[in-house]
Parts: sequence; C-alpha cells; structure tokens
Amino acid sequence: MSAPAATVPYDLLTAEARAVLFRTASYLSGEEKEQLEKAVAFAFHAHDGQTRKSGEPYITHPLAVAAQLAVWHMDIQGLCAGVMHDVLEDTGVSKLEMAAQFGETVAEMVDGLSKLEKLKFDDQAEHQAESFRKLILAMTKDVRVIVVKLADRLHNMRTLGSMRPEKRRRIAKETLEIYAQIANRIGLNNAYQELQDLSFQNLHPNRYETLRKAMENSRKNRRDVVGKVLRAFGRRLVSANIEAKIKGREKNLYSIHQKMLAKKLRFADVMDIYGFRVIVNSIPACYAALGALHGLYQPKPGRFKDYIAIPKSNGYQSLHTTLVGPYGLPIEVQIRTREMDAVAEGGVAGHWIYKSGSGSVDQAVLHTNQWLKSILDLQASSANAIEFLEHVKVDLFPNEVYILTPKGKILTLPKGSTPIDFAYAVHTDIGHKTVAARINNTMMPLRTKLKTGDSVEIITSEHGKPNPAWLSFAVSGRARSAIRNYIKNMNRRDAVTLGENLLQKALSSLLPQDVLLSDGLKEKYLADLNDKQTSFEEVLYNVGMGHTLPVSVAMHIAELAGEHFGSEVRLSPINVGRQESGRLHMAECCHPVAGDPIRAVLVKGKGMIIHRDTCPTLFKTDPEQQLDADWGNLMTQNNQSYRFVLQIQAEDTHGLLAQMAQAISSAGADIASVETPSRAQAGTEGFVEFRFLVKAADLAQVNRIIHDLHAIPQVRKVTRS
Repeated sequence: MSAPAATVPYDLLTAEARAVLFRTASYLSGEEKEQLEKAVAFAFHAHDGQTRKSGEPYITHPLAVAAQLAVWHMDIQGLCAGVMHDVLEDTGVSKLEMAAQFGETVAEMVDGLSKLEKLKFDDQAEHQAESFRKLILAMTKDVRVIVVKLADRLHNMRTLGSMRPEKRRRIAKETLEIYAQIANRIGLNNAYQELQDLSFQNLHPNRYETLRKAMENSRKNRRDVVGKVLRAFGRRLVSANIEAKIKGREKNLYSIHQKMLAKKLRFADVMDIYGFRVIVNSIPACYAALGALHGLYQPKPGRFKDYIAIPKSNGYQSLHTTLVGPYGLPIEVQIRTREMDAVAEGGVAGHWIYKSGSGSVDQAVLHTNQWLKSILDLQASSANAIEFLEHVKVDLFPNEVYILTPKGKILTLPKGSTPIDFAYAVHTDIGHKTVAARINNTMMPLRTKLKTGDSVEIITSEHGKPNPAWLSFAVSGRARSAIRNYIKNMNRRDAVTLGENLLQKALSSLLPQDVLLSDGLKEKYLADLNDKQTSFEEVLYNVGMGHTLPVSVAMHIAELAGEHFGSEVRLSPINVGRQESGRLHMAECCHPVAGDPIRAVLVKGKGMIIHRDTCPTLFKTDPEQQLDADWGNLMTQNNQSYRFVLQIQAEDTHGLLAQMAQAISSAGADIASVETPSRAQAGTEGFVEFRFLVKAADLAQVNRIIHDLHAIPQVRKVTRS
C-alpha cells in the first residue's frame, strides 16, 4: 500500500522530507502509515515557527531522524518517537498530551530522549552527565530509546556545518567518546564508523581532508587489485561448491588515522586499507570458505580470530583472517552467515531487519540486554551522575580481552583488565572477598594485566574486603563502581556505629534507663523525625561524622521525654581500645601513642580525632566538641603500632645517624622516615637537627627510645612533637 496522502499543507522542504520518510518506511502496514502521518502532523504543528541554524524548518530534522530509523526497519512506535523526539523538550506540549494521542510507550520514549533543561545545575559538566544518565536509564527500560538517539546524533553530525567551530568540536568529541562507542556496543557498525568519521572531520578538518584525498588517489591506483582479489575469491569458492556473496570495502578514515598514529606510519605505508567480506549460508560453510581461501592465498600467522565460537560482547560473530594477496598486499577477510551479517550491520536493529527466528539475532539482543543490566548495576552504585558517566565511558571502550574461568566459561573484559576486574565480572561478592589470584595456574599479583586466553582462578577469604588501592589498577566500570560503593558504604556504617555509641553515652547521663527504653519515647522521637523528613540512621550518621553534636541530639530527646536528671550532660570516656569506629583517627598534629593522656574531638565531616591532652590544636577547638577518652584494652595489646615524631639535636659527627637508628630499632620500633641533616642548628656551629618518624607499640616503648637516644654522647636534646 502507498503512503497516505498528506492532508496538512506542508511547505516544500517539509513535504520533501516527509516523502523520503514514507518511501523508506514502505514496510509499514496501512494502519501504521496512518499512525506515522498523525505523528508527522503533530510534530509539524508543535514545531511551527521553529527553524534550524541553517534556516530550514526545524521539522525537517526529526523527519530525517525518522527516515534513518526506517533504514534500520524500526517499528511504528520507534518511528513515532523519532518524529516527535524534540517535542517535549522544545515546545509547550506535555507528556500527558502526547500519551493521550500516541500511547504511554511512545511518550515514555520521547521523555527519555529529552534533556533536563528545567533543572538547575552547578556547571555544564553536571548538566550533561545528568542528561546522559536520564537517557541511559530510559534505554535500560526500552533499547529503542538509544537507537532513536543515535539516529538523532547521526543527522546532527551530518549537518554540523552551521554551528560555531568550538561547539562543533565539543559535540564531535562527545560523539566520538560516547555515542560512537554506544553504536559499536549495540552492534550498529555502519553508524559507528560514520559517527567516527564525522567526529574526525570536525575535530581535525585538515587531517581529515588530507587523508580523504590520499584515499581517493589510492582508490584509483588499487582498483585493479580489488577486482583481481574478488575474481580470485569467486573462482575458488565456486570450485569448492560454496555459495557465497563477496564484497570489497574500504576501511573508514578514522580507523586508518588511528592505525597511522599507533604505528607511526605515513599513509603510503598503510597497506591494509581494504577488507573483504564473504557471506555464506551456514556456519559449516564459514569454516569451509576459510579453508578454501587459505589455500588460495597464504594466511599471515597470528592474524586469525574466531568470533563465531567466541562472539564479541555486542553479539558480533564472524571469522577474521589476514591473507598475503597480490603484490604482497595484506588482505583482511571476514567470513560469516547472512544472519551474522544482519547483526554485524544492524546490531539490535538487526532484530527488526532480519526476523528469521535464528539464534544469531537473538544472541545480539541477549548481549545487549546483559550490557543494559550491567548499566543498571553501575547506576545503583555510582555516587553521582558524573561518576556514572565515567564508569559508562570505561565500559564502552571497544578493545576487549577474553578470559577463561576454571570451568572453561569465557568472560569478556576491557583491554588492560586485571584479576580484580575478572573477580567483579564473576560476581560482586567474589570481588569484595578477593585476596589472591592464579593466572594460568601461577600465583600472580592482583594488578597483573590479563591477556586473551588467560585462565584465571580467584582466591577469596571470608575476611577479605576491597582495598582502596585497587582503584589505581581496576579498569572495568563494574569493578571501579563496586569498589567505590563498598568504601562509601563502609565509611557510612562506621559513622553510624560511632554516632550510636556517642548518642548512647549522652542519653545514659540524661535519662533514667526505664524512660530511655520506653516504647512511648521511641514512638514520639520517630514521629518527630518523620515530621522533619529524616531517619534515625541519618541522625546517627551526622553525629558520627561530626555534623551534629551528640549532646544536642540527647537534649532534644530528653525534652521529648519530659523528664531527665538535669541540664548537664556528662559522657563516659570514649574507649579507643574497643575501636568503636573506623571514623576514629589519630591526630597528625600530635601523634598520640597508646598510654598518652588523650581527649577526643568531633570534627565535622571527619568523625572523631584523638589528640594528646597537651596538643596546642586541642586548646583551639570548641570545648563542646571535646570528649574524655581512654585507651582501654589497647594497653594490653601488642599488635597495634602508632606513628610519632622525634626531633633530635646533636653534634655533627661521623656515624651518628647509624647510632641513632640502632638505638631506635634495638627498642623494637620501626623507622618510617628520617630527614637527614640538612642545616646547621641556628647560631650553633657543628650541630645538626634530625627529624625521625617512628612507629611504636605504646608510650613505654617511646620513653625507652628517648632514654636510649639520650645515652648517645653526641645527642644534646630529644623532643617528641
């Protein structure tokens, strides 16, 4: 059936764009074409009066986007979303109005494509990251959202010439880093390569033009080589009784440019600018064709890859080989079935293009769905939109390695991955509990970079937990996100535990036990928190982090109770020996050691800091933020060490440093660092000053070290700072 006649009086440019759309979408049913016509009219009226930078009616852009979607055989809902993709963002139409006319699904898709224009952001980077997060999360609900977005970006890149140069570069950079990689990830190969080339053209116009002209000249010179190879392939496959379609193709300019940069080559030195694709009827025919072509031209060793047995993470399947062709030119060949070719060209879009019910296309959709699930995991464990965008960018890198589990399962990881990335790819809990790894049956460091074909076994422990240092070598978005999330939650748990202990101490000095434990007080306090739209855990967290004083919370609870011992709150000492929280830290200004008289200070955002009671910093803090503290059972433990600083003034004699180091180590302490003699003591010729950073178990050991240093004849003064 032909396209429905337009009843709206479109201008000439809009009418031409509409005609292209309906010609390309000829696969739609009559009813679907009527629905599409309705969407075109709706968008036309919504964008009435709006123009593009080029001066064309704005509606020509969404019509071109929908035409690109029709090339990918998008269904009617996706086409309607493409036609109306800017309506909610750029016009006064509401989501409810659109849903009433075209259904909830189409309205949700368009809403997912709309930027967050109405929210306020601190900077452009945060705005972009939040808009990207919204788009990606909409994609996880309906993959068609990102396909529409890619068609939108493709048309914008094709018509970027009317933009200012700096804006062109910004959009091109974003396209290269994010949208081209998403196209690759979901298998839209042609879109991936075109987005790369368009980005390259706008980022480096001079390089692009030089390379384009070189390719044109090369095309004339090498046309006979391509024809000769195509004829030779055809004859060899016919003689082997293999039915095949053979295509010769040029590599895209951006990939050639990247090869020139990576290998420091001139264009004349890049030999493999042509590739050949052999499309056959079945998987056995793929391997038969491979054998036939290897018999025609000699294969290059180490250049064969079997992506049929081990598909890429986006569902791509093919055999890759490189042959030594005429005149010694390398010939890259891809061999695959028709179904595989549909996936390679269309990715998830191949699900609409090639509806044969075969496993290959379903496999592409399955891989895409697995990736979308991993994106949801990244979102759940990212602290903010900028961190989420960073994780997704890492996950979009196309270079991959294929790693074997001990049971022979293959996991796909980004290039440069380590055993930590592998562990988190298996399961988040495995990653958290990792303590060691065997690579090819040999114990190796966790920072070892993995290579394709490596077999990895992860060794875990119930007591294992993520180390923040892992972030310096973990590569995958999943691993980095999980590590950061664990550390963030661990700090929160520590703060909540400390807050609970501090509040309990404050309350026990204010309220009788029976009042403190009464259900009435609990209900009254929870109702009070509910009115303030907060939770008890949040109160404890703020107390533990030093944002709120425990005394003020305790006094408020006592007021709710209506009775208490008095207005003065006396807290029992903080017991450092119980290690009440990971939010408890030793002050760097005075370096307390077990046995020193100490006090605790609640510092906003840091938690509790332990100071020596003679520390000058302590005298400058608010007394309300100070708490009594003692060492508790740490005095009887020998497995803890504390850092402290010794300032030593002595006569400058040969061998002095060795004598002092011997005195410290003989006392059983470790030297963390030492500043060697760098200046004469002011006003005293022949004297020098040393500064030792030492680790000791307790105050008794510190005193012994000071005593032994004083016993050295040349030492005049030892001061602990």
